[in-house]
Amino acid sequence: MATNSTVKVAVVQAGAIPFDAEACIDKAIRLTSDAAAQGARVIVFPEAFVVGYPKGLNYGLVIGARDPAGREEFRLYLEAAIEIPGPQTTRLAEAAAANRCFLVIGVIERELGTCYCTVIFFGPDGQLLGKHRKLMPTAMERMIWGFGDGSTLTVVESPYGRIGAVICWENYMPMVRMAMYSKNIALYCAPTADDRDTWLPSMRHIALEGRCFVLTACQFLRKKDLPSAVRVSLGDSPDAVLMRGGSGIVSPLGKVLAGPHFDGEAILTAELDLAEIARGKFDFDVVGHYSRPDVFQLTVNESPMRPVVRIGRDQ
Repeated sequence: MATNSTVKVAVVQAGAIPFDAEACIDKAIRLTSDAAAQGARVIVFPEAFVVGYPKGLNYGLVIGARDPAGREEFRLYLEAAIEIPGPQTTRLAEAAAANRCFLVIGVIERELGTCYCTVIFFGPDGQLLGKHRKLMPTAMERMIWGFGDGSTLTVVESPYGRIGAVICWENYMPMVRMAMYSKNIALYCAPTADDRDTWLPSMRHIALEGRCFVLTACQFLRKKDLPSAVRVSLGDSPDAVLMRGGSGIVSPLGKVLAGPHFDGEAILTAELDLAEIARGKFDFDVVGHYSRPDVFQLTVNESPMRPVVRIGRDQ
């Protein structure tokens, strides 16, 4: 249960410095400080803010073949990705502690030879509280990102209720949403790369469905922001907008409290009345009085899925 009655939150709409982890961390630290200076105690960044969402890249892929330039583009991306925990997460943890905020940020995580689209959570004491790996990369994302499993359907405790994250088109997976609602999520974070007009209506639906606050953050990115070492197939000029934002904050009854914003980088804030969650559940609690477990039940496997399981002592 929340111990505070209100909280100011922020969603950061800004572009990554693609393929440059340290520059992304520098920008995230600066923007975290800017948002905290406006009073925000929970700050949400977009999907893949560190080290970038490679919008417009095709990595030389066609069915049945890959090209050498695409392999090199993937190498650059993999080597830019960060480890969790690692030196970059230490810097983000320090920023959360310095600004006494909960920090929720999308990153590209590297484990062995695979990238994962991940969200990490930090507390105001600087603790790395957990992570969520995207369960289902969308379309060609599956060629550059691995798949998460149920072990990172993470929610973290806060004085403002439980905070969790569902990434981009995972939000269109009804069973993922139901699993998160069952964890009594209060601040439902939706980092995304979807900048279409249809995105905010989806966020309003989720707020109404889960009777939770929804905080969605998308990047604002131009073609020229991507490094010259990679091929970008979208946009006719360096100033072409590849992602236009559309970030916003929605109340448990579907009211848009901030956004959508499509005019460049911005920090959007709202003061949340946390009592609105309970008021909303008066007539609709999808995992409580408005459920029918005699007809429908969801089974969630939250065990980590490992490709190699060692039994006994290694020789």
